Amino acid sequence: MSSAAHTSSETSQDLLLSLAGVTKRFGPLVANNAIDLTVHKGEIVALLGENGAGKTTLMNILFGHYVADEGTVTVASRDGNLEQLEPGAPQAALDAGIGMVHQHFTLAENLTGLDNIVLGTEPIFRLRRDRSSARAKLGELMAGSGLNVDLDQPVHKLTVGEKQRVEILKALYRNARLLVLDEPTAVLTPQEADSLFTILRKLAATGLAVIIIAHKLAEVLAVSHRIAVLRGGAKVGEMKTSEANHKSIAELMVGREVPASRRTPRAPGKPVITLADVTIDRGDSRRSLHGVNVTAREGEILGIAGVSGNGQAALAQLIAGLDKPDSGTVEIFGEKVTKFDAHTFAQNGIARIPEDRHHDGMVGSMTVTENIAIEDVRSAEYQKFGFLDFDAIRKRAEHAINDYDVRCPGPDAPARLLSGGNIQKLILARVLEKSPRLILANQPSRGLDVGAQSEVHRRLLEARQGGAAVILISEDLDELLTISDQIAVIHAGHITPAMPTDSIDRSELGLMMAGQKAAPHAPDAPPATTTTNPGETA
Repeated sequence: MSSAAHTSSETSQDLLLSLAGVTKRFGPLVANNAIDLTVHKGEIVALLGENGAGKTTLMNILFGHYVADEGTVTVASRDGNLEQLEPGAPQAALDAGIGMVHQHFTLAENLTGLDNIVLGTEPIFRLRRDRSSARAKLGELMAGSGLNVDLDQPVHKLTVGEKQRVEILKALYRNARLLVLDEPTAVLTPQEADSLFTILRKLAATGLAVIIIAHKLAEVLAVSHRIAVLRGGAKVGEMKTSEANHKSIAELMVGREVPASRRTPRAPGKPVITLADVTIDRGDSRRSLHGVNVTAREGEILGIAGVSGNGQAALAQLIAGLDKPDSGTVEIFGEKVTKFDAHTFAQNGIARIPEDRHHDGMVGSMTVTENIAIEDVRSAEYQKFGFLDFDAIRKRAEHAINDYDVRCPGPDAPARLLSGGNIQKLILARVLEKSPRLILANQPSRGLDVGAQSEVHRRLLEARQGGAAVILISEDLDELLTISDQIAVIHAGHITPAMPTDSIDRSELGLMMAGQKAAPHAPDAPPATTTTNPGETA
């Protein structure tokens, strides 16, 4: 995919935003170190970096949530004059025409799209709402941008892509001139992502500037004009997108060569877990399954593709033993499961990498050592004469920290101080060192940089090669197509038969994720994987 052509001449008259020498410290930690960044009218700039590189801190300074210790933020006023933005004043950022669409949407689900967009823009003491003027303005915005959405539908009835359009319209309705998008395609199908890129190019052509915070390098190369890279709190490089590629960006981000993830040929073994005609009815699509049939085999990665909120949570809860089916059966190594609880499933060799690593994966106030041992404190390995053997617990933690390169102040540091990528490494160490027979990996690389993604994929492929079954639930098609042997699609609580990865067309997979195409009939016994996928992680 080639980068969109940039029409801006990038003269001083085009300058919209300038961050100069921005520095932010949190105690001894320098989160941002003398960062310079400019954005011109009509320009799409990708802001990249490892987890913990300082991207979020920099954007929080731009929006006034943080105050920089040093440096300035200058924005071109609407009449063209460059003016310094008032520090620590979010309203000043909004008034200057800066808008942001967060990865996790900030919409009131029970209100319509129209209500969400105009919320907070009208005087509190106005007796009547001026809906006609709002509709007229939004009609012009939708016609000019292609951001078409039913404004009268309650938000909870909209698709993920439509919700994102409401968020963007909300910013444009407030006359945004600079739009910041945080991981904008994280929960979109390929077709929705392509549509978003078309819209962004169209908006940029009208003079709107865009900053994209992203981890998917293929998408960065497809839509941006320029790339700025942060590492360790400092800006380490900047390049035109037309002169960049996956390898050069990844190496600049992590400071070293990033190895590509590869599947090697391996015949799958016997079934580890089998779900037969399983139904769970919890009243909504997020927590329900309908007549699901799934089999995970030894030495195989089964990918589950789907747009967020289509039953992945229900499937993960069931496989972890945290919920039980209303009908249907679950078998582990051919034995029907009659007792559903997390401890029983763990005793059967089932381990999980939870979707929400912060809420379900670790206890922030506990130390790194305690978090690594937390699921095994009753094991003989950590017991001595009926008491916890703290020396054994600490030795295992030190080994895990070194082996999995968990970057932390030390084994006694609170886990909440770790970045997202290092929390995920901590969870991987806890899960994989027990040599589980089945690994439930739920969104294991969501929000991680290319280096951390590569490490997660390497560890999962290593476990697969050692004979473990892996169920990989992911919204990232690049991840699924790179390391999965088989892929099934989940939509509205229904799961398609598993299909060999090497036979899948990416576009058709996206249509199945959106419920617009039925899956082809798959054989009862899927063939062994016989090919490799040398694609780089993105």
